[in-house]
Amino acid sequence: MPETPRWLVLHGHRDEARRVLERTVGDADRRLQEILTSVQEATKQAGSGGGDAPSSASVRREILLRPTPAVRRVMLAILGLQVFQQACGVAAMVLYAPRVFSHVGITSERDVLGATVLLGAAKTVAIVVPLFLADSLGRRPMLLTSAGGMAASLLVLGLSIRATSAATCVAAAVAFMATFSLGFGPVIWMYGSEILPLRLRAQGTGVGTAVNRVMSAIVGMTFIPMYEAVGMAGTFYIFAAMSAAAWVFVYACLPETKGRSLEEMEALFDAGAAPSPRAALS
Repeated sequence: MPETPRWLVLHGHRDEARRVLERTVGDADRRLQEILTSVQEATKQAGSGGGDAPSSASVRREILLRPTPAVRRVMLAILGLQVFQQACGVAAMVLYAPRVFSHVGITSERDVLGATVLLGAAKTVAIVVPLFLADSLGRRPMLLTSAGGMAASLLVLGLSIRATSAATCVAAAVAFMATFSLGFGPVIWMYGSEILPLRLRAQGTGVGTAVNRVMSAIVGMTFIPMYEAVGMAGTFYIFAAMSAAAWVFVYACLPETKGRSLEEMEALFDAGAAPSPRAALS
């Protein structure tokens, strides 16, 4: 894999950046000019000391304290995706699958282990699919399909627990893991890295990751008290409702990023900015 064109431009290797663009996207001269312009703008927005990159304090201020409307929408999209990824209950399923299966009458340790391994296998196989389809189908269709599939499978999972149907419970759990891995598992990381401006990418990704891990801990630590309070089936109904809310969030708040360059993303999230003709056609 070659270095990215932006890294090459930042280090003075413009000819090599052009060659990489010719290999990957075509229309290399125009794309190279877009990258040069974005790098120059990022340099102008550097810290008051005149360095080559914005200071950490200025970046934190732009992300957390005084974000522009575009940055605010970008961070809302990133934080929303990270919250919903964990609010659907994937951490609870990973951590407590044996307990869930035991709840529906699977008592054999071998059967519980086999069902749990099946979950991991489904998750691993399904996560390969977005590698081949994300660029052809787009991010929104994969996220919407994933959220809808999670909501449906979690609803069936709750119903199977209430009916004590072991086979349906395992099948619904496998379907949940597979649909999670089709979109909300891998695609949110791709989407978040695409929409953050270059000058904010490191810190913005860090904030999103921190929120993700905090939500994962909350879900993992509250699962047992939750199902003791509302029942195992009720807990998965709640996770299904959160997945349905994730579908609404993606549909209402996230624009499609397929076919757009990194330089077009901030305009895409700025309600007052007109996208470039290429972005409009996309």
